[in-house]
Amino acid sequence: MSDDPTQSFRLDGRTAFITGASSGIGATLARGLAAAGARVALVARRLDRIQALAAEIESAGGAALPVQLDVTDRVAIPAAFDAVQRRFGVVDVVVNNAGMAEPMLFLKTDEGALERTMATNFSAPWHIAAEAARRLITAGRPGSIINVASVLALGTAPGYSAYSASKGALVQMTRALALEFVRHRIRVNALAPGWFVSEMNAEYFASEKGKAYVQRMPPGRTGELTELIGPTLLLASEAGSYVNGVVLPVDGAHHATLV
Repeated sequence: MSDDPTQSFRLDGRTAFITGASSGIGATLARGLAAAGARVALVARRLDRIQALAAEIESAGGAALPVQLDVTDRVAIPAAFDAVQRRFGVVDVVVNNAGMAEPMLFLKTDEGALERTMATNFSAPWHIAAEAARRLITAGRPGSIINVASVLALGTAPGYSAYSASKGALVQMTRALALEFVRHRIRVNALAPGWFVSEMNAEYFASEKGKAYVQRMPPGRTGELTELIGPTLLLASEAGSYVNGVVLPVDGAHHATLV
């Protein structure tokens, strides 16, 4: 065991499967995990984006594999894991980051919007976690599954009924799997990010209404995407070896204001 406690945050020899890796949180976490020594599978629909990110990571000395996948296509998930396993070995770390939001009031939320939101934010992480866990158990290996939930799983706001419900379900799934998989040495935790500027919300936060909302938030600013790397490394690495079933807000205390 190293005398340097920071070494426990390293991911050398680990393989990470990161969904939604083509932009935003997913791309940032992929860079962070690769810098910590992980071999990273960049999983997303937009192949050109993840190919470019893989080239960037490899040019910096990391190891990356672009894997094109629509996470809502349950049948295609095993093949994606097969591709990663052939290149890097069994997946040790899963980051279920792919997500979507279609904000609208409850009575205006049609069946299609509800189904799309639940399929991406809840069902896809369910099936990806199941595939990863089966392979880890078969290989007799420990692992870490990290579900990217949201501050809106802990509290909510008008217009986010479907989104909050999907992320709330993901939080409860996280806790249930932590209990079921602990005997297999597989930890399951969740991040609950607050507001981070992404492709989905950049236009809103650039507007006067968005700027006014940010000023009312406890930290008075949105998060920097790189501020999610440290919490993710904790949950993915041996530094968090006794952290299991946790939902970790990364939001500048925003969740404390929500009811």
